[in-house]
Amino acid sequence: MVRNILAELQQFLLESPGCFHAVAALKHRLDAAGFTELRESERWQLTPGQGYYVSRNGSSLLSFRLPKCQAESLHIIASHSDSPSFKLKPDPALWADGVLRLNVEGYGGMIRRSWFDRPLSVAGRVIIDDGGALRERLVYVDRDLLLIPSLAIHLSRDSAEAKTISVQNELLPLLGLTSDAWARVLSDAAQVSADRILGADLFLTCREKPTVWGADGEFLSAPRLDDLACCYASFAGFLDAKPTSDIALHAVFDNEEVGSRSMQGAESDFLAATVRRILLALGMDEEGMRAAIARSFLVSADNAHALHPNYAGKYDLVSRPKMNGGIVLKRQAGQKYTTDAVGEAVFRAICRKANVPVQDYANHSDVPGGSTLGNISNTQLSIRAVDIGLAQLAMHSAYETMGSADATHLARFAEAFYGMPLPKVE
Repeated sequence: MVRNILAELQQFLLESPGCFHAVAALKHRLDAAGFTELRESERWQLTPGQGYYVSRNGSSLLSFRLPKCQAESLHIIASHSDSPSFKLKPDPALWADGVLRLNVEGYGGMIRRSWFDRPLSVAGRVIIDDGGALRERLVYVDRDLLLIPSLAIHLSRDSAEAKTISVQNELLPLLGLTSDAWARVLSDAAQVSADRILGADLFLTCREKPTVWGADGEFLSAPRLDDLACCYASFAGFLDAKPTSDIALHAVFDNEEVGSRSMQGAESDFLAATVRRILLALGMDEEGMRAAIARSFLVSADNAHALHPNYAGKYDLVSRPKMNGGIVLKRQAGQKYTTDAVGEAVFRAICRKANVPVQDYANHSDVPGGSTLGNISNTQLSIRAVDIGLAQLAMHSAYETMGSADATHLARFAEAFYGMPLPKVE
């Protein structure tokens, strides 16, 4: 692979202050690559050998490339577009004591203290009244707009470092010193008068820029690495892969950070319904569809915990992934990860052919980890699967860290996974 995946990832992160913008950035790249957009509300007519994509809610995206011959199976990699943040409540402007703040609530399980004293802004979408028609418009105030200041140490000497931080009382960002500032900012960003905005999904977004650092440039730090790093690296491999006799499908879901239980989440019918429509459009009957799905394989790509040298006791005694050590294979006895022996063997076989390094992750036996996309999406489309990720530190911080080489490892794996027949298990 001759592409500079690290540089491309940094650019993608800059274009993606939130889930809606991330999907829009991917769609722009798909358009440039000759893919055709489909709509769920319309009938599909698909041509073998062509590429297509369909989005739901503007925050989830399924892209696929059809083989020129009869499809044998589907190769799927899934990631997610959302990250822990704070969502603006309705009518969020709070004017008190001569200061304007925005009223927010938590979205996902973020490290709350990491949001203090950073440049922030607002990103998302609004629905506007356009002469009687309702239209979606992406919004991003592309400048340092907000900040959540810490309380000075002189006024908090009795507070403990690990004390609970209240979102409602302590994490409301400061916007300005005039009471009408929010109405002006939102109208300017949406390019319409405030009375024409009929709905909004707006989130705080960290404005820190992606940075490559370390003695030899071995680290990458940026907002939203979980899970936009897996999202983009797997997408790059998807675009670069050579066509095969199988359907290559790249999935990006929203709402993973809040449980995936939405119409655009991994627990919805988005993937299962799309797969069925693809196979129907290719002329398969029910029996043929079931056989093709049974031969398919899903890779759930969501970042993993790298060994933190200051907290080594929080990790398993043996499976302790390191940044730049390769793709992390995740296993868990309670099925929070889908990996089993068959899925592991298929994954390792592909990595071996592609010369991609692999390392293992297991939770500390007394410290339960989180779940991810694989086991959730498998309740809707049950196929053989494996859970992987890229090793990172400070997961769910406003500013996260990973190895600068690992996105390239995942892109190389994805290109091989989409571009070769699946290894058979006898």
